[in-house]
Amino acid sequence: MSDIAEKSPIIGSSRLWIAAIVVAALQTAVLGYMVGERAWGLRTGVEVLLKTAPVDPRDLLRGDYVTLNYDISRVPISSLVDGPPKTSRSASILSVRLKKQEDGYWGIVESSFGVLDPKPDTVVLKSLPYDYVFYGDAADQSQAMLGVTYGIERYYMPEGQGREIESARNDNRVAIVARVSSDGVAHIRSLLLDGKSVYEEPLY
Repeated sequence: MSDIAEKSPIIGSSRLWIAAIVVAALQTAVLGYMVGERAWGLRTGVEVLLKTAPVDPRDLLRGDYVTLNYDISRVPISSLVDGPPKTSRSASILSVRLKKQEDGYWGIVESSFGVLDPKPDTVVLKSLPYDYVFYGDAADQSQAMLGVTYGIERYYMPEGQGREIESARNDNRVAIVARVSSDGVAHIRSLLLDGKSVYEEPLY
């Protein structure tokens, strides 16, 4: 018994070390998966040009960033092919089909809370799961919109450079090149100012 008692602290310490190693390995695996998924999306995704719209600015905890809003951030209810969701709106995911327009930007041609099958010359982008925002008159839904987010609403940049881009964004001089993966996830590839790329996202 005395031998076991003497060894117990060592056994307990070893278990703690093993647990710490397992946790660290899991965290590394998750981080690696996230980085790999982003790199895969940037490499293989369909490239789309998105028009931005005016909004607001600064994250004091993480430095300068540009808050981005898009023409496609408000989805016309008239574009819903199967109407609003039949169940709770909480955690709803909206699929939006985009197609290149005459001006070069990609715009919404239809949307659905169900599945949108692939079609030539289009890409299906999925919103983040959340309780979406309704804009417009509920009595007249012909002009009503659903406000959605896609996970590309912030673009971080070096300290002190965000304000200039924000000003340009509010003058409609900023656009975003994004890549949309086959599973509908968007990743920002570059930020354009007056049609020229000023910030490029590395794959890693």
